[in-house]
Amino acid sequence: MSAGERAVSETDVQELVHRHPACLPVSEIDPVFSSPVALCRELNTLAGPIDNLLITPSGLPIIVECKLWRNPEARREVVGQILDYAKELTRWTSSDLQREVAKRLDLPGNPILTLLSEAGHEVDEIAFNDALTSNLRRGRFLLLIVGDGIREGVEAIATYLQEHLGLHFSLGLVEMPIFNLPDGSRLVLPRVLARTALISRNVIVVPDGHVIEDETDDEAHAERASLSTEQQEFWREFLKGLKLDDPEQPIPSPAKLGYLSFMMPAPQGSCWIGVWRDVSRDRVGLTLSYAQGYIGETIAISLVERLDEIRGELGEEVFVSELRDRKRLTEIREVGDLKDDQIRMEAFDWLRDRLDAWVNVFRPRVRAITMDLEDKQ
Repeated sequence: MSAGERAVSETDVQELVHRHPACLPVSEIDPVFSSPVALCRELNTLAGPIDNLLITPSGLPIIVECKLWRNPEARREVVGQILDYAKELTRWTSSDLQREVAKRLDLPGNPILTLLSEAGHEVDEIAFNDALTSNLRRGRFLLLIVGDGIREGVEAIATYLQEHLGLHFSLGLVEMPIFNLPDGSRLVLPRVLARTALISRNVIVVPDGHVIEDETDDEAHAERASLSTEQQEFWREFLKGLKLDDPEQPIPSPAKLGYLSFMMPAPQGSCWIGVWRDVSRDRVGLTLSYAQGYIGETIAISLVERLDEIRGELGEEVFVSELRDRKRLTEIREVGDLKDDQIRMEAFDWLRDRLDAWVNVFRPRVRAITMDLEDKQ
């Protein structure tokens, strides 16, 4: 990414984007996101810290992920990472964003409006906040991946886009080589390598967050789209017959993924019951999951420590699974080929029954532990 004696780090790229947002070729990717104003770096979210967050005077968020793609993990993870950030922000309102930006910058009042004003943009506060909340809810974002050597990751983007069609984002890949000059200054030559319009993501917005995607002759694309549709139909069928005892339990929409998340009453949505299927191994299951570093982790670990008590109500099939040092309560059932109608119906019946039992057991416990933790603060 650099020429000269000192290599450029990801922190250097973040600082450059924050201090000089005009260096981003935003208008080439989606002109509606023009005139961005930098808000902050490393904004905390449940999905992790966002490298750079910017906003337009019209209330459109811009999420920037800076990566040196010589790092092997970047090539595998950066696209999914930025999409996770976008998905997380769809749960926020303008007030949530204002609060988190204020905490990050340690500034009172509404720092977003202050920064816009300092950049020469006078906006109506009510209209701006309404627009920002709407854009957050609908996932109307510009996602920018900024780095070097990005070409080798372009194929992965098409895969991830098929899984996130509910979000109305634009996405661009920006190569930003930074050259160290003999006099100590730097030369930056940003250019757009790819954008959503160039990788077969032509989306027409229709009411209530639905989307229609243009067809493509790409067989791999069609296969991914078919899988996403099949998964969504699977969960739609599951939800259609779901009846829970707890009237306050939120019911998610059918996802184009291999799982559904049923949120528990933990702060910041940091704990949930994951209902999932594993087609490759002919099984379905439930897992009590959480976001690391938040109160949901403390709650979930507390419940893991009560395994005997939990088994007394849910049965001996509940066990503690461990993935990347994260312990979680889990229950699994081997079911067979889920394409078989009878097997699928039996799997649905088991999942619905067990989910109802899990909600009845965990929801009051999560609420009680949350209250106890809050009382100790």
